[in-house]
Amino acid sequence: MVLLAGGVGGAKLAHGLQTHLAYRLTVIVNTGDDLERHGLLVCPDHDTVMYTLAGIDSRELGWGIEGETFAAAEMLARYGEETWFRLGDRDLASHIVRTRGLAAGLRLTEVLLGMQQAMGLPVRILPMTDDPVRTEVRTDDGWLDFQTYFVRLHQAPDVRELRYRGIDDARVTPEVLDALGRAGVIVIGPSNPFLSIAPILGVPGMREAVSAARARGTPVAAVSGIVGGRAIKGPADRILGSLGHEVSAMGVARYYADLVDLFVVDSVDAALEPEIRSLGLEVLVTDTIMADDAARARVAASVLESMASR
Repeated sequence: MVLLAGGVGGAKLAHGLQTHLAYRLTVIVNTGDDLERHGLLVCPDHDTVMYTLAGIDSRELGWGIEGETFAAAEMLARYGEETWFRLGDRDLASHIVRTRGLAAGLRLTEVLLGMQQAMGLPVRILPMTDDPVRTEVRTDDGWLDFQTYFVRLHQAPDVRELRYRGIDDARVTPEVLDALGRAGVIVIGPSNPFLSIAPILGVPGMREAVSAARARGTPVAAVSGIVGGRAIKGPADRILGSLGHEVSAMGVARYYADLVDLFVVDSVDAALEPEIRSLGLEVLVTDTIMADDAARARVAASVLESMASR
């Protein structure tokens, strides 16, 4: 099985799927959020998924490592460095290892797989590409890099337009193509459709590889991250509205309609089922809120059972 994911929502579903699938799961993760801080490459979505699957993520913060400290960030601030994007002391190790590996000539995929192996993960987490892609948002004050919008400005400005710098020159990796080529099931996680999933699907060759898998009989599902007209976490609902989409699970279903066979909505949105079916999609209505480990495993089981019945 292949899961397309980014951020907390995708990490939670990956955690649930890992419970049932272990090494049979591959996660293709967004790298459009990546950035350079203090000379180090930081990969927020990859690390959120990795820490979650390793069971060391901070449930309280929703990012980073449980019990993290920030002594290094405090010292950097003393030296006059900007620290609005704080790197935790334990988290720093990931960025150091990753940056050193790239400097030694390894591909990003190779470096990340080595980190995952060291963490003892049975699941492979593949970056969407080895090439640098950076998400940028246009607000009323002009273009901003993603982390300035997301972290420094707390997602406050309205998003008028999105672009993914470098994506036209990016390439799908052999590992991603192999995973999609062998996938029996493909799932798009409850991640932000524009900030997390669009960069993945925008890598030249990615959408074609998913469509090819679907054409040979591999079912593709998407899980809505919008429940009752609101994002479970993050600015997805506001971005849907500001970019002209309906702010609902239906709006997300329309966005994915040409790529998926099954759309998963929360029970709160059960009334939308007939309208979503009118798009030519099958619909699974279930409780999609993943508040704890048991809920993550339950949601994953519901998706797997529904896909197995196809």
